[in-house]
Amino acid sequence: MKFGSVDHPEAVDFTLPPTHPDTTALLRKQHKGQDLEVFVGCAKWNKQDLKGFYPRGTKDELTYYATQFNSIELNGTFYNSPDKQQVEIWKAKTPADFKFFPKVPQTISHYGRLLNVDEKMIAFCDAIALFEEKLGMSFLQLHDNFKLKDFERLASFVKKFAGSVPLAVEVRNAEWFANQDAREKLYKLLETEKVANVIVDTAGRRDMLHMRLTTPTAFVRYVGANHPTDKSRLDDWVERIQEWRDAGLQALYFFVHQNVEIESPLLSTYFIEALNKALGLQVRGPQHQLFT
Repeated sequence: MKFGSVDHPEAVDFTLPPTHPDTTALLRKQHKGQDLEVFVGCAKWNKQDLKGFYPRGTKDELTYYATQFNSIELNGTFYNSPDKQQVEIWKAKTPADFKFFPKVPQTISHYGRLLNVDEKMIAFCDAIALFEEKLGMSFLQLHDNFKLKDFERLASFVKKFAGSVPLAVEVRNAEWFANQDAREKLYKLLETEKVANVIVDTAGRRDMLHMRLTTPTAFVRYVGANHPTDKSRLDDWVERIQEWRDAGLQALYFFVHQNVEIESPLLSTYFIEALNKALGLQVRGPQHQLFT
């Protein structure tokens, strides 16, 4: 994942910004005392990207991956919208506690730009619905040039499909974060429609680290820099999740990317172990040394 990459990550201030006050207010409305649902994983299971992760002789990458982690950010659906048969095959290869988080296809988000895409979106929803209990949440990532002027198009799309599948939205254009009125308008839309507001932690786009939840679910896409700072950044996230859990957070969906993806399983494992220790959780992760 090259988005937001920088040549000198050591020069970046990786301090997490404070929790947005509206996030705190939203979480405090939630029922306290229930267990925090946590799903942590990588963006893909492709053997070429995760070279060294799979034991020699591994015949089915997804089947093995699903024994190590409890979820996958299904980036592959961005490039090819799955048909129903493919979804059923993927579902059958994974254990009962595993969940998929499929990305809305680029034919809808980028090429179609949310215009005249109902037929494609319905087909996507019908297919991923076959994940049944293994469907976590789909997410819509908008093109970097999808700007404030396109708000009504986004609003129409969200209102039409948020009731069909669990949905999260990631906006990328800097205008959304630089304009306070636009931010608040977007956050109000997502909160009203019960759509998660994706948080992106990447070196070159610290503005996307908005810390504004619009549901009691935190959907975080963490992009490491293949640098020693990656682990200390994850330590900071553990502290933040603990803060949010205490305030009323109900679910965490946390997916680890890397500019060079080979290290994603290592960082995911590090985060799972740190989170389990700090919060007293039992999130499933690899039980053996990776990359042996």
